[in-house]
Amino acid sequence: MKIKLGLLYGGKSAEHKVSLQTAMAVIKALDVKKFDIFPIYITEEGKWVKGPQLQGPISSVKELEFSPEAEEGKLAPAIFAGNENEGGLDVIFPLLHGPNGEDGTVQGLLELLNLPYVGNGVLASAAGMDKVMMKNIFAEAGLAQVDYTSFIRSEWEADKAGAYEKVEQKLGYPCFVKPANLGSSVGISKCRNRGELEQAFVEAFLFDRKVIVEVGVTAREIEVGVLGNDRPEVSVAGEIVPKTDFYDYKAKYEDGDTALIIPADIDGETYERIKDMAIRAFKSLDCSGLVRADFFLTENGTVLINEINTMPGFTPFSMFPLLWKHTGIEYPELIETLVNLALERHAEKQSIKYTF
Repeated sequence: MKIKLGLLYGGKSAEHKVSLQTAMAVIKALDVKKFDIFPIYITEEGKWVKGPQLQGPISSVKELEFSPEAEEGKLAPAIFAGNENEGGLDVIFPLLHGPNGEDGTVQGLLELLNLPYVGNGVLASAAGMDKVMMKNIFAEAGLAQVDYTSFIRSEWEADKAGAYEKVEQKLGYPCFVKPANLGSSVGISKCRNRGELEQAFVEAFLFDRKVIVEVGVTAREIEVGVLGNDRPEVSVAGEIVPKTDFYDYKAKYEDGDTALIIPADIDGETYERIKDMAIRAFKSLDCSGLVRADFFLTENGTVLINEINTMPGFTPFSMFPLLWKHTGIEYPELIETLVNLALERHAEKQSIKYTF
């Protein structure tokens, strides 16, 4: 019997277009002999629209941008309408990046609806999106990472000079200023002096009420994929070599001005340290399904965890699928594995007794 799979994509975030590209790639890879595919589009205004069942690949993301009719645009009809007689969808694959999708909000909704879904749960998604909370948890788990500090907008507005002085005293230059809750390197700035720091704060606060500031390090950027639930496995390592000053949104999605080296040229002992830290990070946030873990490898061989991404870029040319391709799992098989992991995790939850 085929699995009725709902693909949830779009969303109210700066990464709306990235999500559409991901959805198109997944649809192209899905085997229609194994899956009934139902697209569920969230417009940039937050309207939910369920499209007709797909019979195969599409040729353009425009085919996925459904317009809500007057009686549409509501959550429940988008998820359930059109196949009630068949018992509803079997599993949801959230292909959402950034806030209102990757941060635990949609995951919480799906939990309330008691629907199986691919990827990380509420806690892991929320903590993985908030870089400050994530780094605090990593610190508690004993994972080595760069020094950092954070600010909320009201604190900064009350004492801007004090915020800048704190950064200079604790971290110095160069440093990186980032929105705490955003992905795809949106709103990130590298700062070499006070002037750049002031502008970076203004830029980052456009995207979030909280920012994180990290000390800059001279290091190679190494990434691995983690796949599984309670017994996660780790892919081969890859290296990102940006031709720009750092791996920003433009380098990722517009210019292609970045080299991805898979497998990374690292020795076995370094890989084992990265593998161990990736699994510890995965378990410290109680992750499930998939994670991309990003590391810094310094010139003296020190391994520092940078962050994890609980819904990494997922086109066939994104780092996470490429890492698993080089490990031996092709893109269509990777999708099927994630669906099976979602059903496995959901079945475990159903066995938990919530009443006395």
